[in-house]
Amino acid sequence: MKTVKQLQLTGLFVVLALLSACQGKPGDGQTDTYTSGVIAIAADESFRPIVQEEVDVFEGLFPLAGIVPRYVTEVEAVNLLLKDSLRLAITSRRLTPGEMNSFNSRKFFPQEIKIATDGLALITHRSNPDSLITVKDIRRILTGDAKQWTDIYPASRLKGIRLVFDNKNSGTVRFAVDSICKGASLSNRVKALKTNREVIDYVARTPDAIGIIGVNWLSDRNDSTGLSFSKEVQVMSVSAADKATPENSYKPYQAYLFYGSYPLARSIYALLNDPRGALPWGFTSFLASDRGQRIILKSGLVPATQPVRVVNVKDE
Repeated sequence: MKTVKQLQLTGLFVVLALLSACQGKPGDGQTDTYTSGVIAIAADESFRPIVQEEVDVFEGLFPLAGIVPRYVTEVEAVNLLLKDSLRLAITSRRLTPGEMNSFNSRKFFPQEIKIATDGLALITHRSNPDSLITVKDIRRILTGDAKQWTDIYPASRLKGIRLVFDNKNSGTVRFAVDSICKGASLSNRVKALKTNREVIDYVARTPDAIGIIGVNWLSDRNDSTGLSFSKEVQVMSVSAADKATPENSYKPYQAYLFYGSYPLARSIYALLNDPRGALPWGFTSFLASDRGQRIILKSGLVPATQPVRVVNVKDE
């Protein structure tokens, strides 16, 4: 009799344990919560410095959480989200109507949350004396109408312009085609490398090069005013006018991104498809929180969800 009761009690404990386990784990097999677990996210590689800093601080605040960022092209980041390979992607664009319809057809309703304003920086070799350029002339270089430095600056001693991007599938290239070239094709003279770091290194050793990269790769983290850039390369001042002058040209300083003076500004979005409200939501909420936005402010970008105080000093 005692053996029968022991077996019954053992069976009851097993059933209770199984019920508890089933209640603790969601039906989709994912076990992360708002502040714990391990997830992968995707981010356009041009945002790597700021995303990595956000991840490091978040994991420090929540030791049970692990964020594994995959720094890829913007095209790949969105594709991973569409394939449900991950639930959060950080890009410089929103979802297209076709992409949103694809999610909706599967009963998913992703969120698009703006977290910052970024700028595309034009960088040249430190020995290059020409530091002002118009958006119109950038377009001429991108489309191949201007091939030589003398096509832009008649007194230049440099020869052919070597313009380099980070990656052919990056958000930087998409912005150049859509917003600078207005849909026109890029010249076959324009080259794509692999990363923003490679662009900086290439320009730093190539006197006749121009690189186009995300400005957060250049920001001096030790300068709280946002008015300093890396010393490896020169950052050009850009004008929306027909002729660039010191008075109408701006560098991608935080103040000029904030006031809309810098013409090559773009938004950064968190594309979130997390119907359970688990760790992807937790990390995205952190990005939009006061702490996350202050990290963005310190990086030289403009926070999207918090009031900011920026230093407005005209370029010398």
